[in-house]
Amino acid sequence: MSATASPVASTSAAAIEAKKRKRKRSHRKSNGNGGDDNASTAAPAEPKQPEPADDDVEPLIEPEFEPAPEETAAERKAKAKDLKRKGKQEGAPVAFETEQEGHQGAANGTGDAATDALALMTGAKAAPEPKTTEFSSIDLSEGTRKAIEGMGFKNMTEVQARTIPPLLAGKDVLGAAKTGSGKTLAFLIPAVEMLYKLKFKPRNGTGAIVVSPTRELALQIFGVAKELCEHHNQTFAIVMGGANRKAEAEKLAKGVNLLIATPGRLLDHLQNTKGFVFSNLRALIIDEADRILEIGFEDEMRQIINILPKENRQSMLFSATQTTKVTDLARMSLRPGPLYINVDTKSETSTANNLEQGYVVCDSDKRFLLLFSFLRKNLKKKVIVFFSSCKSVQYHAELLNYIDVPTLDLHGKQKQQKRTNTFFEFSNSEKGILLCTDVAARGLDIPRVDWIIQFDPPDDPRDYIHRVGRTARAGKEGKSLLFLLPSELGFLRFLKTAKVPLNEYSFPSDKIANVQGQLEKLIAKNYYLSQSARDGFRSYIQSYAAYSLKTIFDVTQLDLAKVAKAFGFTTPPSVNINIGRSAKGKKRKDHNGVESDIENASDSDDDQEDEAETERERRAKMARRGGSNQTKRREIEGRKAEKDYYREQGREKLQNKGRGQGTQWSR
Repeated sequence: MSATASPVASTSAAAIEAKKRKRKRSHRKSNGNGGDDNASTAAPAEPKQPEPADDDVEPLIEPEFEPAPEETAAERKAKAKDLKRKGKQEGAPVAFETEQEGHQGAANGTGDAATDALALMTGAKAAPEPKTTEFSSIDLSEGTRKAIEGMGFKNMTEVQARTIPPLLAGKDVLGAAKTGSGKTLAFLIPAVEMLYKLKFKPRNGTGAIVVSPTRELALQIFGVAKELCEHHNQTFAIVMGGANRKAEAEKLAKGVNLLIATPGRLLDHLQNTKGFVFSNLRALIIDEADRILEIGFEDEMRQIINILPKENRQSMLFSATQTTKVTDLARMSLRPGPLYINVDTKSETSTANNLEQGYVVCDSDKRFLLLFSFLRKNLKKKVIVFFSSCKSVQYHAELLNYIDVPTLDLHGKQKQQKRTNTFFEFSNSEKGILLCTDVAARGLDIPRVDWIIQFDPPDDPRDYIHRVGRTARAGKEGKSLLFLLPSELGFLRFLKTAKVPLNEYSFPSDKIANVQGQLEKLIAKNYYLSQSARDGFRSYIQSYAAYSLKTIFDVTQLDLAKVAKAFGFTTPPSVNINIGRSAKGKKRKDHNGVESDIENASDSDDDQEDEAETERERRAKMARRGGSNQTKRREIEGRKAEKDYYREQGREKLQNKGRGQGTQWSR
């Protein structure tokens, strides 16, 4: 008899085995454990290749990596309960408790509770400690290796050493790191390597997108990407608000492999630009996610994530601070079970260790005198001064340039071309002074900054941390100085809670230049500076009234007479400041009895203010050129402009008077 079983026998045996499996499944369902035994351990199915948008789009080579295994909601919930139980048994704060070896600092109370809570809620797993920090130890293409050597880097920073290897392996990453830690290269190197290995060409469209909150940060990332792609054939470009949309659309239609973008302009192109091929997208990088959400791009980000293809897409999200909205964004954009990387849990401070930080207590009327004295003594240093409003930046830039303290200014009301030129001019300079708002506080890597001056204090300790993060970057030393009024000293408690160490600095009165009289005379005789000072005074009061920490930054406690002196006025100007307004539009008195009109006021520019701003920008540009002859020309130009203005005013008065007399005579 043949050893081979008959077809009938084998069929019946198979039927019997099938019945047994069916009975087992029904038995498991009756016990509340429905589903297949291997449901939780089986690897996810290989995602399908997204279909090309056009016939001429070339199919890509499949990636060599496997997507991260999915973790079910039930498993994440069970893990959270287990961690909570462990925390109670050990007496450790639950919010700080983690299960991974690399986060023991959090369990000891030195970590970021919100960050670890985010990792817990998103099911993220801690990345392993790096074995080496040399770029030569990781498998990179020859082009990328040459670019890194050309930049002068040999060793990776901690965030790079912990982020690059898992990203090269195709993992999704949720990252948290101090500013200046080198995370731009941490996400750009894997993105460029992915494009190279998949042999992306322009006709394949966009394979990687980096989303940045601000235009300046997008420009900075674009600059790093340009250096990194120097020895590669892949194309790269930037799209952002304020730039030429038509030119951007033409580039996208030709094919951009690596795209750096701001949220609003990216969504615009995704929805409206024909020929923009993004069906082959393989990497989505969201940088400074908390900042993106803070400035109101939550809806845009949701739409972007919904439009972009999800299959075969690796995602990376970096956020310095964690909120509920950031958690929601992470859940939307990342695959289940991303790697969690936080390099700050072992640090005792929230700022760089090589940053020397201090504060000075100063009355309102002495603030500008102290700032002027400090800047005059540090003309050979590279200094960034932060203000709370755009108009205040404009006024102080015009004033300082007029009195031979050359400065640059950067704020949100400038046209994009001017912002770009200013950013690169200051970045490339060895010394200089930049006056700015918080538009320059996040993410910007400006080299060799010696001092950060916070002339107007921030509203939140996190904003303080981001501001001082512009110095002491990449292991270099830096200094910062915070100006506080006597009534604002309570802010130090919040900074201490945020692990920000500060020392008190004092400046002898004989070292402060007494130029108050000269300042008041200058403002009184110069019409344009007077108008600019009035706008700056108004916007300073408005921004102060908008502070959320009302117990510390109480606008009703401001001495308006002293504030006005800091802006060059002998008496407070009558301006609309829009604070404490009642239904009847009453006037507001400060504690010295000085009244100010309280009516509707807006810090936005109308057409007349735009024209005045253009004229002031032209004059400020002339002032920056410096030199004694130039100073004389400035004075002549100013007098001429004032004469022209008053001459025109006189003509209008004469015309009005003539019309009035004619009407009277007719009667």
